[in-house]
Amino acid sequence: MITAKHKAQRIAVLIDVQNLYHSAKNLYRARVNFGAVLKTAVSKRQLIRAFAYVVRTKSGEEKPFFEALTKLGIETRVRDLKEFYGGLKKADWDVGISIDAVRIAPSVDTICLASGDGDFLQLVNFLKNQGKRVEIIAFGRSTASELKEAADEFIDLEKYPEKYLLKM
Repeated sequence: MITAKHKAQRIAVLIDVQNLYHSAKNLYRARVNFGAVLKTAVSKRQLIRAFAYVVRTKSGEEKPFFEALTKLGIETRVRDLKEFYGGLKKADWDVGISIDAVRIAPSVDTICLASGDGDFLQLVNFLKNQGKRVEIIAFGRSTASELKEAADEFIDLEKYPEKYLLKM
């Protein structure tokens, strides 16, 4: 089992954009510096793939943001926002993130999940049982405690807010 970071490790980074976005907005009234998050997640290892799971609205106002992610070398996975009768809006990526993690696992040593969503606990446990190192990078106050405990490493973005946050 891999227990340490070294430059020969192959890593995939999966970014739950909505989770980080809402955490930064609610905790700090700020935006996330996704370039800094990616750099910390990779940590001088061999990046195989980086995915950002994003939501497209009818207005399309987020298009420049998607382009900025692509310029950082992050592949975007896009899902349209669904609006239901009564005003409920939904665009859940949990299953898509989990499927991508399972698909890419044979090609990497480490998977870094940028999300604090406790729904990923079973995914983390599955990947670890497959012999993968699993790291979580997210905001500590909005990360499920069981997710922090299950991961091989938890990287708390709140320790260096000046590095990971941008003013709105």
